[in-house]
Amino acid sequence: MRINDKKYFYDFYELKGKHISGLVEEFDFSDETMDFSYLTKASAVYSSNIEGNTVDINSFMNYQLSKSKFKNEKEIEEIENLVNAYEYAQKNKLDANNMLNCHKLLSKTLLIKSKQGKYREEPVGVFDNSGLVYLAVEPQFVSREMRIFFDDLESLLKKDMSIEEIFYFAALIHLKFVHIHPFMDGNGRIARLIEKWFLAEKSGKRFWKIPSERYYKYNKEKYYSAINIGVNYYELNYDKCLDFLTLLPNSLNQ
Repeated sequence: MRINDKKYFYDFYELKGKHISGLVEEFDFSDETMDFSYLTKASAVYSSNIEGNTVDINSFMNYQLSKSKFKNEKEIEEIENLVNAYEYAQKNKLDANNMLNCHKLLSKTLLIKSKQGKYREEPVGVFDNSGLVYLAVEPQFVSREMRIFFDDLESLLKKDMSIEEIFYFAALIHLKFVHIHPFMDGNGRIARLIEKWFLAEKSGKRFWKIPSERYYKYNKEKYYSAINIGVNYYELNYDKCLDFLTLLPNSLNQ
């Protein structure tokens, strides 16, 4: 499955897509509700929470204001690094080099320096309490898969498309990225960032305000279950992808 494949678009449209225009129209993008800087920080907090970071949004904002000692400085630093990655993305175009720069920023506390912003050279799997649940593509094929990914992404960025198509492709980009799992760590964080980056490139900066990370955090079980459509990269069944693709528009309902 390639990220420019419209195979599931019409099913997506019938399930959720036909409501997106109305949801976007009703969504409050105004700065009066929440300013842009706050929402960027909230995105980073919620995205980090999905990966096990225990710092909530109130604690992080209090720390930002007071700069007082915090019991887990590493978790604070992890969120600050992700905020830096979001802010970098908001000022730069979405392409392979800038994505790697974002990963370098967000992974400063996650990986040793030589692996920050670098595609992995080792096998990687996803585990839960029962053991291995997913085996990603072999390291020798990561660069090839990412070249294909960004070639397709470039073509999508150049295309005129409806708001329904934009949401469809944004979610598919997110899903495909986590299936490739190109880094040793930080894959989920960067995938969620890229999803919104694509939305903003296609529809305007205000789409950075969509609380997708918050929705995924509070629906974490559903989120991970929808990602899990195969035991390894070669046995992924994208016929099951609609559960995942409909999550992004659901975040507009919050």
